[in-house]
Amino acid sequence: MTHFRKSIATVLLSLVAGAALADATLLNASYDVARDVYKDYNPMFQKHWKANAGESVELKQSHGGSTKQVRAVADGLEADVVTMNQANDIEFLAEKGLVAKDWAKKFPNNASPYTSAMVFIVRKGNPKALKDWADLAAPGVQVIMPHPKNTGNGRNTYLSAWAWALKQPGGSDKTAQEFVGKLLKNAPLFAAGGRDATTTFMQRGMGDALITFESEAEMIAKEFGKGNFEVIHPSLTMQTEFPVAVVEKVVDKKGTRKQATAYLEYLWSKEGQENAAQNYLRPRDAELLKKYAAFFPPVKTFTVDEVFGGANKAFATHFKDGGTFDQIYVAK
Repeated sequence: MTHFRKSIATVLLSLVAGAALADATLLNASYDVARDVYKDYNPMFQKHWKANAGESVELKQSHGGSTKQVRAVADGLEADVVTMNQANDIEFLAEKGLVAKDWAKKFPNNASPYTSAMVFIVRKGNPKALKDWADLAAPGVQVIMPHPKNTGNGRNTYLSAWAWALKQPGGSDKTAQEFVGKLLKNAPLFAAGGRDATTTFMQRGMGDALITFESEAEMIAKEFGKGNFEVIHPSLTMQTEFPVAVVEKVVDKKGTRKQATAYLEYLWSKEGQENAAQNYLRPRDAELLKKYAAFFPPVKTFTVDEVFGGANKAFATHFKDGGTFDQIYVAK
């Protein structure tokens, strides 16, 4: 009997100890190249939340192509928050009733805590003298990029190239489509996500240029060394945003709304903005943007609203089945 009581006590102690490990668990479903951002951010938030709320929180990550990620959430992946790189991906979840209809008003800056730009990563010495979008569509150039239908990275690349062509003398939707068609013909494959594209370019040695987020250049520098590549800022790029949202149905089911909301709000804190800057994402905080000016050379940008009438309209025109991308890709 004594042995039985000891066993029960041991089980109860282990359960208490397990419960003490975390008062809540959050899952963040995010885009492919955000791994390093949240790898650094999560411990900062855990420390902040423990100090201010007296709770411990376990943080889990899920990464992949942004569109694949939101589809996984719609299919039942119980993410408490989504941190994406395309507004229309979160709109997709809003249409499904998983995210609030007014999600963009729940946090500052249309719920995008930082921005970035699209850049070209080229081989050391830039042997093919690639300086702007026109160069990437030239014969004999190989371009590595993620799939425009499944990734925000790929869509931002496509839309940036389209807008550049549109703004050239005599530019029109017809000339832009022709130009983007030439660019896509120079892509020997479409990577599954931004990090996969980086691996293809850096490790497999494919391509003359990798088109990716400005922030990815620093990850490449850390892993492969700064002397192995050069970063080229084109003459025009879309201002890429990284919208975030609470997954309403999941947090209500799990009782984690308070923690999930705080997790996203902290992205706008000084610490969260500093972390963004140190991961080469352009912070919203004006003082920090000035502090890290050496990281972020001035670039001419446009917003998806200015050129395409919004993310949803751009998606419907270019990336839905039968849209412009499909028309171009069939021709490819």
